[in-house]
Amino acid sequence: MRTPCSHTCLAFILKFLNFLNAFVGVVIIIYSAYVLNQLQHHPPPNDSGFRPNSGAFNPDDALSSNLNSLPAPWFTYAFLAIGILIVFISFVGFVGAEAISGCCLCFYAVLTTIFILSEVGLVIFIALDRQWEKDIPSDPTGELDRLWTFINDNADVSMWVGIVILTVQVLSVLLAVVLRSLVSRQNEDDDLEGEYGFRNSSREPLISPYSGQASGSARGDSDIWSVRMREKYGLNTSSSDAKPKFGESKSIS
Repeated sequence: MRTPCSHTCLAFILKFLNFLNAFVGVVIIIYSAYVLNQLQHHPPPNDSGFRPNSGAFNPDDALSSNLNSLPAPWFTYAFLAIGILIVFISFVGFVGAEAISGCCLCFYAVLTTIFILSEVGLVIFIALDRQWEKDIPSDPTGELDRLWTFINDNADVSMWVGIVILTVQVLSVLLAVVLRSLVSRQNEDDDLEGEYGFRNSSREPLISPYSGQASGSARGDSDIWSVRMREKYGLNTSSSDAKPKFGESKSIS
């Protein structure tokens, strides 16, 4: 079945937006790989995060010790995981737009929505909690501090980049939902047309009555013509006619 032009245009735009998202994910992966390579040549100092025990159990101290027990480049690993997740979501969206598959588009919309909500929650957490740096484990590598310093030094550019990325993700979700609804509606219309055509074909008689009437009338005309010819030339061989005797000739009317 031929794909409608509207579906093709929406799928092309969705693939372009997923290409932009994948580009962001690849940049994050390359940056994380570069940082990990630098940490292998220049490992950070070992900070076990040990705190003297005061004799009383404090849940905050237990939580801090658990957070400080994370590997030193935990921020780089988390950043790398985010990049891989962005590339994976973009790949699912690209496949769904290429195949115009309702299942892939629905899965892509759900994943992107969860990712957007996580980003919005992180931004709200940083905006409301002024001491958010103390609520997360320390980063011995210093990459978190360097990244945060770079964002503060380029606040305007960073804000616009974040707005563009968020807008692209929201548009991707909207296009995926619209394309998913169009595909579902087209499938329903095709099913209705197929069912209606099947019902009409099942109700049609095997032998058309018009063809029977036409063949019957043609056969009747042929029989009348043959009877007249037999009567005219004395070729009527019906059972009612007597068979001529030897030497007698039947008059021709």
